[in-house]
Amino acid sequence: RRGPRAGAPDPLSDRATASLIRRVLCPEQQLDKGRDTSTPIHDLLPPLTSRNDVDLQLYALIAIILREYVQKWYNKITPDETFVAETVQIIAHCTRALEQRLRKVDLESLLFDEIPDLVDKHVNTYRASHSQVARPPVHTDAREIYHSIWPLPALSPVPKTDAPSAITEQAENEAAYRQLLVQGVLALLLPTEDLENDCLTALVGQIFSELIIGNVVANRLAEPWLIWEGLIILSGLIRRRADDPSAQSSTRSSTNIQPTSAKRSFSIHGLFLTLLQWCFLAANLIRFTVTAVVSSRSIPPRIHPAGLLDTHAEPVKVPVLAFRIWPASSNLIEMNLRMPWLGGTLSFLQWIAMTGPGQIADVDGVLDRYETFFWSPYFPTLSRAESRCHCPVTTHPDMAGCQPTQRHPITHHILDAATLPPLLRSIRGALFPNNAPGTSSLNPPSSDVELLALRRRCASALWALVPKALGNMYFGRSTAWPWAQYQRSEERILGEIETGVLDVFGDAYCNKHLVYGIVELVLVRLMPELAERGVIELWEERL
Repeated sequence: RRGPRAGAPDPLSDRATASLIRRVLCPEQQLDKGRDTSTPIHDLLPPLTSRNDVDLQLYALIAIILREYVQKWYNKITPDETFVAETVQIIAHCTRALEQRLRKVDLESLLFDEIPDLVDKHVNTYRASHSQVARPPVHTDAREIYHSIWPLPALSPVPKTDAPSAITEQAENEAAYRQLLVQGVLALLLPTEDLENDCLTALVGQIFSELIIGNVVANRLAEPWLIWEGLIILSGLIRRRADDPSAQSSTRSSTNIQPTSAKRSFSIHGLFLTLLQWCFLAANLIRFTVTAVVSSRSIPPRIHPAGLLDTHAEPVKVPVLAFRIWPASSNLIEMNLRMPWLGGTLSFLQWIAMTGPGQIADVDGVLDRYETFFWSPYFPTLSRAESRCHCPVTTHPDMAGCQPTQRHPITHHILDAATLPPLLRSIRGALFPNNAPGTSSLNPPSSDVELLALRRRCASALWALVPKALGNMYFGRSTAWPWAQYQRSEERILGEIETGVLDVFGDAYCNKHLVYGIVELVLVRLMPELAERGVIELWEERL
């Protein structure tokens, strides 16, 4: 008898990925039978970044894009094999230059202050535009109101189903806007000899503007269903990391044996346990604060002394407590409407910590550097006394010379390239199943009923992350006292999460304003020249 057939090879494995790259990006090696096929990929192609494992995943994405969207029509014109090598070389120039610029960006302020500020602006604009003030028969268009509050020339005129010409004009304006963005980026990143090659520059510009920014970033990330699917996946990852499997199984078994009742009666024993829990919580909070203050003295400062003399046009350092992520989060969950006293109390404590005696929460203050202590239980590889280069040194001579610098622990974790290969592999598997265009693993809902069901699943996933005691108290389902009765059902809470939190991302056209705003912000932080000069001026300086 024949043995069982071996399973199909995983298209995302390193071996299959390397084979794909050799077939598409190294065709001359396939033709040369006498050449050693065991040569590593990074010795055959120019480096894209300072990490070979990251380059492998980026090479795979480039190979799929070139094979499916470029070579299909280019090979019908000419069998020139140097075209692929020249295209990869131009892309390598861009990625290496972007990595060098990324090392100079203040990622703490970008990720936790400036981008949350844009999200907060989107939330306020969406709620203001969708709050119906006028009464019938007066009708207002929420998209027009949103676009008037947050005007973006690339998204004008506002597309309407009854005006096909407006839809076409808006799509043309958006495509021209993406071309301007990419042309400005290429003018800053590419060397002069590559800019003089009009054919390759136009081709690479189309790849970045249409396939990456247009198809993936703008048209997909702006879709509400994809945002909700991403939140479901993210909440699942958080639960799997936070919950112990043994504790989770015991919790499930206990909940199956003893279901909780909907009503609770007054009990002296329950009151005593509640007070005891609050005492333990207060003691742990005091211990955590004291330990963080004491340990923060050994943490390197957020502002490097050499950076005080830097006069580049960059955002001013702000304290961690003043980051916009805190008011943006409270605004997203409607804290000022549900618990205004809590928002006022937190704002008052924030003001005291930043401007009070000692200014312990000011820039580079005692509490401003406590993140190392806070993140160390979750990322034990980050040592408080360790000063490492946030970008590992590679064997490529073009990328050598990276000097170790003191980086903030959050930045060090974000820039840790070890997390990029799995992320890029997952993105490739979602966008290109079996390394080819096909049906993605994330399929859009086919009807409004499925879309509403997806939104409900997302609300349930977010509700599962919240501790039930705090969640019930916040949404008014119960109070802190054991004799209080439930006031709201869980279905009503899920409905409030849908309408209050998830619906702000329910319009793809409005989401595009946020997406393009984030793209502009990231590009300006990476290349400040884009905010100082126009695209034509940048090209005139280079050519």
